[in-house]
Amino acid sequence: MGALDFLSNYITISTPRKKRKAMQTVKIKVKMDCDGCERRVRNAVSNMKGAKSVEVDRKQSRVTVTGYVEPNKVLNKVKSTGKRAEFWPYVPYNLVAYPYVAQAYDKKAPSGYVKNAVQAQPDPNAIDEKLTSLFSDENPNSCSIM
Repeated sequence: MGALDFLSNYITISTPRKKRKAMQTVKIKVKMDCDGCERRVRNAVSNMKGAKSVEVDRKQSRVTVTGYVEPNKVLNKVKSTGKRAEFWPYVPYNLVAYPYVAQAYDKKAPSGYVKNAVQAQPDPNAIDEKLTSLFSDENPNSCSIM
């Protein structure tokens, strides 16, 4: 059997399979002013290989592409129409702990959305944080005199 296995490695005629891209949704922020802009962006993205559905929301300046596509290729295809484009930088405000901090709040964001920024959380090892949590009701090891 060893000789047959050795020879079968040289004789096999199978072709290597390409890895299929994962199905994903890509959201892009594109400023569109008129129906012509919307149509141009929609046609450019819908003609891409692997794009299954394209949704254009002109009011929110958002293009959503679902399919077997790469995000960077979709972004470059939208930019090729002459429009400034970037990945969708917003998340719903109810998913953010502090939606009105300076890093997250954006006047240009659609209603109900804030920027997806890293939230400023206090360092749990900071001395001030240790002192404030020392007498906290949530701390089970806090002083029992209170």
